[in-house]
Amino acid sequence: MKRNCEGRKLPSSRKSQRTLESRGAHAPKAQEKKSEQELKEEEMDLFTKYYSEWKGGRKNTNEFYKTIPRFYYRLPAEDEVLLQKLREESRAVFLQRKSRELLDNEELQNLWFLLDKHQTPPMIGEEAMINYENFLKVGEKAGPKCKQFFTAKVFAKLLHTDSYGRISIMQFFNYVMRKVWLHQTRIGLSLYDVAGQGYLRESDLENYILELIPTLPQLDGLEKSFYSFYVCTAVRKFFFFLDPLRTGKIKIQDILACSFLDDLLELRDEELSKESQETNWFSAPSALRVYGQYLNLDKDHNGMLSKEELSRYGTATMTNVFLDRVFQECLTYDGEMDYKTYLDFVLALENRKEPAALQYIFKLLDIENKGYLNVFSLNYFFRAIQELMKIHGQDPVSFQDVKDEIFDMVKPKDPLKISLQDLINSNQGDTVTTILIDLNGFWTYENREALVANDNENSTDLDET
Repeated sequence: MKRNCEGRKLPSSRKSQRTLESRGAHAPKAQEKKSEQELKEEEMDLFTKYYSEWKGGRKNTNEFYKTIPRFYYRLPAEDEVLLQKLREESRAVFLQRKSRELLDNEELQNLWFLLDKHQTPPMIGEEAMINYENFLKVGEKAGPKCKQFFTAKVFAKLLHTDSYGRISIMQFFNYVMRKVWLHQTRIGLSLYDVAGQGYLRESDLENYILELIPTLPQLDGLEKSFYSFYVCTAVRKFFFFLDPLRTGKIKIQDILACSFLDDLLELRDEELSKESQETNWFSAPSALRVYGQYLNLDKDHNGMLSKEELSRYGTATMTNVFLDRVFQECLTYDGEMDYKTYLDFVLALENRKEPAALQYIFKLLDIENKGYLNVFSLNYFFRAIQELMKIHGQDPVSFQDVKDEIFDMVKPKDPLKISLQDLINSNQGDTVTTILIDLNGFWTYENREALVANDNENSTDLDET
């Protein structure tokens, strides 16, 4: 005999069935034959009745549901102005409270002073260390705001190979600084989250970057008339890489996790080197370079690019077949490309090793929309490379040889098909796509050994002189 949680004896399944049947037998006989559905309903009613009696006539057994906290709150509709204002104000108060919980500059200085005071000798070179005992002492003196950083988990995370079981004071302090910066930045981004759902739309991110420009010394030289183009250039990188499904919004969490925000805020450094500026997409020289290229390609000065104008991009050796696909798949206006679409094109071609860029190009190469590239797709694009080679007086290379090389490089799961994931996993996606869309890229690949040998000869000559 089983017992329930209240200690009562529960009848076995067979016995309970017999009880139900015997009780049902004493029920008044139906005057006419009942349907199967009616019999089932009657059986369920009897079961419910007798089960309730067996439980002692207890009240609703589902009362514990009342203790479940509410987890869904309907967003105010557009016409519910008062509710929208209330929501905005409550979010602002919440973010202010979170901001006050962060360490300010004075508290950070005090933390550094305490860490330095409690360092544990000997030093490693010029690096001060601290053991776990002193680490906990600093945590007690640093105040409630610092409590979250002084845990065994954080200490273990920063513990490496020190024979005395200590951690670097500088590494710990940098860890705290990074955490504080992340929370500050998250709060700052959340202020632009109009929907309050943890993501930013394109217009939200545009407002954030526009208001950030005056705080970045490296952008002091930008004219205000260029601000809108700069903001468009900057925002496009975030959405190209962080919104691959083109939903029109990006999670704030994803913005914080990637390195783009670090690159953008790097422009606060007044002494940023010229080399760093040239490689930083968000720098003034980089933005002016991209926009300048766009203007140079726009020969008719209508603010848009035709297929013929885009064909002069880079070394002007991209195939017409590939350019046709660009204008078939990408957003155009009366057959011409605007600056935003051009930015996606540039980001894809300048970052061909990145999955998002390969996804962009793969979509163009997948002419049959089958989700994979087969021999037909490869031949379709490489035939245009062969035609350009003839025009430039070069002997065309056999497609069969190139096809075999591509499949050898990618090593797809299916020997007859190349998927996007195959291309990404192979780490050869940039080479494969270059071979298929750009004559100059194919020529460079085909003559790679000769070019390497030539570079080695030139470096040797320089060493001898």
